[in-house]
Amino acid sequence: MQHFDAIVIGAGAAGLFCAGIAGQRGLSVLVLDHSEKVAEKIRISGGGRANFTNRDLDPHAPHKHFISANPNFCRSALSRYTPADFIGLLQRHDIAFHEKHKGQLFCDRSAEDLIQMLLRECEAGGVQRWQPCGVKAIRVDGDGVYELDTDRGPVRSRSVVVATGGLSIPKIGATDFGYRIAKQFGLRLVEPRPGLVPLTFDGDGWVPYAGLSGLALPVRIETGDKKSRMSFNEDLLFTHRGLSGPAVLQISSYWHDNTPIRLNLAPDADLPAALARAKATSRKLIANELASLVPSRLADAWAQQDTDWQRPVAEASDKALARLAERLSRWEITPTGTEGYKKAEVTLGGVDTRDLSSQTLESKQPGLYFIGEVVDVTGWLGGYNFQWAWASAHACAVALGSQPN
Repeated sequence: MQHFDAIVIGAGAAGLFCAGIAGQRGLSVLVLDHSEKVAEKIRISGGGRANFTNRDLDPHAPHKHFISANPNFCRSALSRYTPADFIGLLQRHDIAFHEKHKGQLFCDRSAEDLIQMLLRECEAGGVQRWQPCGVKAIRVDGDGVYELDTDRGPVRSRSVVVATGGLSIPKIGATDFGYRIAKQFGLRLVEPRPGLVPLTFDGDGWVPYAGLSGLALPVRIETGDKKSRMSFNEDLLFTHRGLSGPAVLQISSYWHDNTPIRLNLAPDADLPAALARAKATSRKLIANELASLVPSRLADAWAQQDTDWQRPVAEASDKALARLAERLSRWEITPTGTEGYKKAEVTLGGVDTRDLSSQTLESKQPGLYFIGEVVDVTGWLGGYNFQWAWASAHACAVALGSQPN
């Protein structure tokens, strides 16, 4: 039976990065993954160019960009391995990248450059990789040594790192394996749910907006009450089933069932003032005046909802125009659900941070570590989740390298 210093389960962003660092620190490392391909989530992210980190991350206040039952848990790892550290690694590998907006960094050419970099890092550390190779069972003996039954036979190690991700995008291999391992060893879970996911609306209430599918515009979106209010200024996308785009993906991580979201569809305009000026100077239909403030398709759809808005703006009552301005700037609507894990970019919840060390990512079960998305730490859209993968993997690898084996 083969024995390794560390066995990493999961050949995604966190798993490969952790394995490479641990191997280069002198450990014998084995990576196992049930999928034939590595790092599929990297490959499909950022439109195929991988939004691999975000310059705007503030490691001293991680709660600004991360969601968790304990948002401060990620502070330690993120402050010790920063976006600048990962950028330096890319530069050493001569991988060109660019910033889109709001600190979001993407590979210039392809996400494949990032994957190949991680594989080269593993190769430099002498990491062995078995793929496809499923894990059938895991147990620990009285001496604290783990034995794993795999498709390629049993292996042993004093350290096992679970980097299996969450439930999002099952078509690329996502499973609940990491959660099952946590439960097996008595660790607590924060209930998983889809995050960074489009919102859906069923029934007749969505009929007036279904025809807007494909329309995008900048909005201000918010949810929650006064104590828990969260808002974003991002682009919105109408779909045939509901709403998507960066604004909705961001707010979805804070949205809860049976609660409304509120949208300002013209956040850069003073709608009451603009409509008052139009009434005094224009003979155009209200919809035509609105089209100078919001996309024309949206203006037409909005005007159709009230007969008071289907007339020249000069003939509209002040009350009708005030109602129109209020409706556009504070559109409140309650989603009936989400597109689920098949469209979710991440999984909220996961292994409870109360059962993990923020310094090492080791669990209360000695020698068992959890890193990346499987942990109850979820970032905003825009590279934050990948940075958590890098930072948690680095913290774990450094801890592995300091443990006696």
